[in-house]
Amino acid sequence: MEFDVKVFNEDMLKERFSSYVLGVDIGGTNTNLGIAGIKNSKPILLFSLNYNSQELDSLVPAIENTLSYAKENYDITVDFACIGAPGVISTSNDYAELTNLEWHVSSEEIIEHTYLHSVSIINDFVAVGYGINLLDLNNRKDIVQIRNAKNNVDLLDTKAIIGAGTGLGKSILIYDKKNNAYIPIPSEGGHADLPLQINLELQMAKFIKKLRGIQRPITYEEVLSGRGIEAIYLFLRQLDEFQETKYTKEIDEADDKTPLISKYRYLDETCKETFYFFTIFYARCAKNFVLDSLARGGLYIAGGIAEKNRDIFESKDFIEEFELVYRKNEIIKDIPIYLIINYDVSLYGACFAAMLQSQK
Repeated sequence: MEFDVKVFNEDMLKERFSSYVLGVDIGGTNTNLGIAGIKNSKPILLFSLNYNSQELDSLVPAIENTLSYAKENYDITVDFACIGAPGVISTSNDYAELTNLEWHVSSEEIIEHTYLHSVSIINDFVAVGYGINLLDLNNRKDIVQIRNAKNNVDLLDTKAIIGAGTGLGKSILIYDKKNNAYIPIPSEGGHADLPLQINLELQMAKFIKKLRGIQRPITYEEVLSGRGIEAIYLFLRQLDEFQETKYTKEIDEADDKTPLISKYRYLDETCKETFYFFTIFYARCAKNFVLDSLARGGLYIAGGIAEKNRDIFESKDFIEEFELVYRKNEIIKDIPIYLIINYDVSLYGACFAAMLQSQK
């Protein structure tokens, strides 16, 4: 089984911890399994083994291999594990049908084939929520602050997380005094109806419904995702309002259009307009979510699309749409906005959740 090893802390690998946990971050492309040592009620990520998700037909061999690697190389034994999985999670947190992968995850199956005592499964965006507890607000390799709050922010205030990628994830973070940590509340808010403001947006929604074969109202996720960027672009192309260029020809011939649309968004008018609408929809979704959750502690934006296109969240278009509310404008204007940069935030979060499980 092929895998890559990433060491997070060489010095800490030489220490002995009272206990260790396994965190797993399953993605459509990569599946990362990390071992963390527990110190002062915080997991310290030591190393991870990274696998190609498409080459796996089950998570069990990857876990077996990671546990063996930890034992053979560092004499580390693990009892508790938590898996961040993209997809629908059972109410008992022991089973997940995965999005964009042809295999499932079962706690019972994993425990049966390994020496793990406990395996919990959480939504991948819930894992991001747990991971925020371990990020440093002053470290620009972890988080970049897009906008400061006008007034002092209480660190215990509710936070909101949103992130577009393969789909659109949301989660609300509530501070838990008992655990001295933020606990994420699961959400399927990405599947809420998309609010439309102007006639062109209504035309776009009708086009996307026909394009995707959707019979019901379209959701945020149909515009705020990789396929959403592609759908907006295809809608604008069929309007014939923008000149065809060498860039649009290349995009039209490509199977995966989204990376190219992002690449040429400063060089081609169709791509530029595509990202204008993407920015407006993102700001509108974020604004509504902040108002729903009253997230005075801040809006945290995650996901690969955001990290690769971080300037759109600093743009005039994003800020103006975010602040465009009929009432309670003073609340919106006082919300700090952060962009999560740390790629391993989900892995940190899975380890944090595993630690909490081990402490119960």
